[in-house]
Formats: sequence, structure tokens, C-alpha cells
Amino acid sequence: MTEKLVALITGANKGLGREAARQLARRGMTVVATARDRARGEASAAALRDEKLDVRALALDVTDGASIAAAARWVEGALGRLDLLVNNAGIVVSDGKPSEMDLADVRKTYETNLFGVVAVTQAFLPLLRRAPAGRIVNVSSGLGSLARMSNPTAQFARFSSVGYAASKTALNAVTVAFANELRETPIKVNAADPGWCATDLNNHTGPRSVEEGVRVVVQLATLGADGPTGGFFDENGPEPW
Repeated sequence: MTEKLVALITGANKGLGREAARQLARRGMTVVATARDRARGEASAAALRDEKLDVRALALDVTDGASIAAAARWVEGALGRLDLLVNNAGIVVSDGKPSEMDLADVRKTYETNLFGVVAVTQAFLPLLRRAPAGRIVNVSSGLGSLARMSNPTAQFARFSSVGYAASKTALNAVTVAFANELRETPIKVNAADPGWCATDLNNHTGPRSVEEGVRVVVQLATLGADGPTGGFFDENGPEPW
């Protein structure tokens, strides 16, 4: 069993997930960087190890129960602990007008962005319960804010959809549900809004860098015992639901 804090990040072979792995490893954590594609995950982790960071690659498909169970067994067997879970993996599948969305695409989006988070959290919760100060960070989006999206003059209201945006609203609700269940434990569960960052998800159109985007992830990942739980935050504080 490692004496260092252990963090696991889903979708960590690129973008926000990769940068979160870098930043948390720089803080002295052992980081398990997971990816659906084993080869890409290994290559990304190897590059971070070249920076003298303790990053381990692990194949994990958040939509596959067997893959999730195998990953949980590996973490327990190889590292013996888990202190931090960052549910970062997310997809956009031909998002568009609610009246025109293919229901199959909506379901595929939810499988990763919502159901995958629930499944991964459930699988790793036994390890997190054994941690002295477990933390769960769900990477959400400002598009998940009903307060913002219901305002027709808001910046992102034109992106309202039953796919990506609605899946992030549902993710916020799941965050609150887990936080309420775990409120009497040392585990804190929060949703992070990294802002509109330049990643593959948006064809690198976002004005923010991934380094800026992960600030809130790191903040929530390293909360002290007096920190909040069941909240939705960007790097400057609470976000409107």
C-alpha cells in the first residue's frame, strides 16, 4: 500500500483530464490516469512520467461495467487506497436542437456523462470510504446551470440541448445526491465548472486554457476538512444551479 495520496481521473489521456493529472501529481499524489484507449492512455502517462511525475496508466471505459470493476480491483490490489476520484470523462454526440436530436445520441451522451459517473463512483466508493479524507470531483459545465440556461440573454443559452447540457444538469443533481448520502462521512462531493476551455470536445474553440480550467478541479480535490460538499463551483466560488 502506497503512503502517498492516490487520485484516479477518468478520461485523463488528453485535455482537462490530462492537465488535472499533471497538476495533482505535481502536488505529490500518485495519479491513476484512465482512458478507454489503452495505448493512448499509456502514451499520455509516459509523457507525464518524463516530467518526473508519479502517473500510472489504466484502461477504463466508464460505460462498461466489467471494465470499471477490473479497474477498481487493480487500484485496490496495486495501490491499496484511493483518496480522490475525479469524474472527468465526457462526450458530445451530435448535439443540436431538442426537437431534432436523435434519441440514440442522447442515450449515448448520458451513458458516459451521467450513468458512467454513477457507476464509477459506486465502484470506487468502498476505497474512498477507507480514506481519511476522501474527495469526489465531478467535472460539470456552466451549460449545466438551469439558472443560466433559462435566461435567454445568457452567454450560452443558444447551446441549450437535451444532450450534453442536460446531461451536465443531471450530473449536478447526482453530485448533490451523493453528497447528501455521504454528508456524515469525511468524503466531500462537489461539481466543478472549468469554463469554456479549448479542448477536443469543442474543436479547441474555447477561450480558456486547460491550465485555467483545472484550477477549480484542484481546489475541490484538495479541500480541507472545513470545505463545502454538495456544491457547484468555478474557480471563483459557487455557481448558480
